[in-house]
Parts: sequence; C-alpha cells; structure tokens
Amino acid sequence: MSEIELSIVIPVYCEERNIEELHEKLIKVLSFLKKKHEIIFVDDGSIDKTFEKLIKIHNKDSSVNIIKLRRNFGKSIALNTAFKYARGNIVITMDGDLQDDPKEIQRFIKKIEEGYDLIVGWRYPRNDPITKKIPSKFFNKLTCMLMSINLHDINCGFKAYKKVVIDNISLYGEMHRYIPALAVWHGFKITEIKVKHHPRKYEKSKYGFSRLLKGFLDLITVKFLTGYVARPMHVFGIPGIISLLIGFFIGLYLVILKYWKGVLLIERPLLLLSVLLILLGLQFISIGLLGEMITFREVKGENVERYIEKMVGDKNGRS
Repeated sequence: MSEIELSIVIPVYCEERNIEELHEKLIKVLSFLKKKHEIIFVDDGSIDKTFEKLIKIHNKDSSVNIIKLRRNFGKSIALNTAFKYARGNIVITMDGDLQDDPKEIQRFIKKIEEGYDLIVGWRYPRNDPITKKIPSKFFNKLTCMLMSINLHDINCGFKAYKKVVIDNISLYGEMHRYIPALAVWHGFKITEIKVKHHPRKYEKSKYGFSRLLKGFLDLITVKFLTGYVARPMHVFGIPGIISLLIGFFIGLYLVILKYWKGVLLIERPLLLLSVLLILLGLQFISIGLLGEMITFREVKGENVERYIEKMVGDKNGRS
C-alpha cells in the first residue's frame, strides 16, 4: 500500500445538509491533485442525521474514514482525536459548513512545499455576521499581542500542517483557537494565506457567547504554558518576592515606630498586613520551588529529539 500523502480532517456537528456537497467538492479537487489521500470526518456527537449521511459517503468512497464521538466534546477534542489517526505527510483541517473552499487546498500544499510547517488561512473577506467578526477580531489582536505572533486570522479552521506539527501538539478545552501560538512555541515555521470564505449556506453556527469567556480563559492558559511552563519560579517567584519585600518594609516601619516613637503596635492594623504579606510571599516562592523540582525531573527524562529539526552525523557526533 502506498504511503498516504494528504489527510483532510473535518470535524462536524449537526451538518447533515452540508457534508454530501462538501464531499463532492473535495473529491473534484483531490482527483485533480492526484495525491494518495484520506478524508477523516469526526462526528462530534451530532444529534441529527449527520452520522447516517457519513456512512453513506463512506460506502461510496473508501478514502473516507469516520470517527464518531460519544457526545459533543468540542472542536479541540475532535481535532486531537483525528490527529492521532491521520496518516498523511500533510494534514489539512477545514470546517464542515461549506464556508471553506476546497479549491484552496492546492495553495496550502504549495506553501508547505516552500518549507513552512503550518499554514493558517486568512478569511478575506470574512462572510460572517458582525456579531462573530467583532469578538473574533478582538481575540485575534489580543492573542497576537500576548503571544508575539503576526497573523490576521489566528482562529481560522482552514489550516495545513506538516505531520510533525500535529505529532507535537495536544489539544483540549478551546485550545484549537491557539494552535499557531503553540506551534511557534515548539519552534515551527508558520505563515498565512488569504482564502475564500463563503457565506454559510445551511444550518446555523454552533458557537454562542459562552465561547468568548472560555476562549479568554484558554488564552491565559496558553500564555502560561508557552511562557512559564519550563520556569515556574518566574511566574510564582516574582509576586512572591514583591509580597515578601512589601511585608518586610511595612514590618520595618512598624519596628521603627515602636522603638523610636513608642507607638503600641497592637493598635496598628498594619502589623497584620505585614505578617500576611510575608507569609503570602513565602508561599508563592515555595510553590515556585516545587514547580522547579517537578520541571527538573521531567526535563531529565525528556526525549530531546522532538526539538531537533535536522542532525548531521550520528548521535555521537560522527559524520
């Protein structure tokens, strides 16, 4: 059996009116590309006839594989599950709502062949209601600022990956929004291309207002993971030292008042504040040290080869 060159991953939830038309469009594009391919549909707990439609597609097209999740776990889990089974050297992810144009796949592949590891689609112009575009634009700007990356549409589901990227990224919660940030943290080379974005033809968007709060909380998580996971003392030690110093100087001030002006400290609430800040500072520093101990043990047993892009000669340094 020849090696799979291209995997198309499509998470779907209640898209029964879209998937057959999407499959037809995909087949036309993939037959033109002439690459050994597979199409992986992930049914994320659909409650309509999406799965039945997928079974019919699979019976007609052996390149279509289906993963059905027990319930609606969310896009991150759906993608992460599909990534474990994807066999292609190049993996394309797209949405199942017909808004992503399969004709753009060829352009993604060309960019991958130029040497990039991850290509992010930029929906331009974006054909979505303003209630989706404004929050998305805000989070895009905020994410790019915090993660020091320069993309116009970080949350676009239309992306192309080298296999090595998905092998090194694990998704949960709402982390799919921040895949480019995670890829940059792992040292992968990313870029973006403008892609056609069609108005939604059938069904309704499955994302509500609650995703904004979830997205913000996950942004904090991603910032912590990419910035401080390997140096916990930096995130816990700094507020710990600040708290400790403030508490110390308040205590020093109170000591001066007692022995210079004879002020009774029992009448000063600042004494309790000083003790509280000192204890809080010591706790923060202790948590940071525990985190450093855990990190040290993990790094000692870590497989460092996953960080290596290329090696000349064998592992002993011989050419």
